[in-house]
Amino acid sequence: MDGRAAKILAAIVDAYIKTGEPIGSKALAQDPEIGVSPATIRNTMAALEQQGYLNHPHTSAGRVPTYKGFRYYVENLMSPEPLNPDKLSEIDERLYSGTGYEAIIENASTALAEITQCAAISTNHVSKFSVITKVDVVPAGRRMYVLLMITSNGTIKNKVCRMEFDMTNEQMSSFTNFLNEHLRGVDLESMSEDYVNGLTAALSGYMLSLSPLLHAVYELSEEMLRDSVEVKGEANLLACRELAPEDVIKFIEQKAELSGLLEGAFSGINIRFGEENETFAISNSTVVSASYYKDGKPAGALGIIGPMRLDYRKVIPYIEYLSRKVTQMLSDEEEPQLPEAREGDSKNDK
Repeated sequence: MDGRAAKILAAIVDAYIKTGEPIGSKALAQDPEIGVSPATIRNTMAALEQQGYLNHPHTSAGRVPTYKGFRYYVENLMSPEPLNPDKLSEIDERLYSGTGYEAIIENASTALAEITQCAAISTNHVSKFSVITKVDVVPAGRRMYVLLMITSNGTIKNKVCRMEFDMTNEQMSSFTNFLNEHLRGVDLESMSEDYVNGLTAALSGYMLSLSPLLHAVYELSEEMLRDSVEVKGEANLLACRELAPEDVIKFIEQKAELSGLLEGAFSGINIRFGEENETFAISNSTVVSASYYKDGKPAGALGIIGPMRLDYRKVIPYIEYLSRKVTQMLSDEEEPQLPEAREGDSKNDK
């Protein structure tokens, strides 16, 4: 795309984001940065339309950007807005207000939904980095027991198991000691069926009849490792007049399909448009996300879903900032504490 076409496309996208109305050549000709006649602008707009970057709605003389035009704009033409230092301070206070990895990611999603007035989406794979720290068995009624498992990232999971007999306190104590002796320090990804079957083979006597509790540990590990998508601010989507309410409701019922849309990125940012994905529930929408990391390895993604006519100049810098901040907090060895000064962070993250 030559310089003139790029300027005209950028101007159309900027104007369309602000007004939501088709942009005509006469309006663009008043922009001193364009610097060409309306006739030249019309010819350029026609060429951009033929190339798939613009669309000519109904009988209007103006054009609107297509998802291809939006993508080219974001990847090549957009100038991000500087981040607001006061807003960054508010974000950081929210992030540091909780403890544990899940609280960090949840707080980041909530902050992103409030800032963008879109729905914030996140995936969390931090459990892949955790190890089992404690396993306990707690009686919950006649022949009913709760298996409790705690991991190094602070996650606590439990599962109710029905046994064929009631265990004595001595049996529960012996079995719990066996579990902790063989499972403490084992990372969740190592909890395969083969590993559990090996432990089952090590059981002897009455303890062999307790193998359902051992397999419950494997099921809890699988549950922790399973990909999941969390959404905050769904009401923002229902309030958006550019999105069909029936599409939003369908999306809320089928959130899991978002997981695949959060993979991959360019320059740290991943953008997917509803029109590019036939299976995605919401048409005329966009998903903007960035991955976050723990100790240099992908640990999940954080982003938003909103209308295609989105203020990308404002939204993308905040997604980038939050993904970097979550990465920093997840990789800190010590429990994060509220920072005393903000000037340095604000300057570096602009």
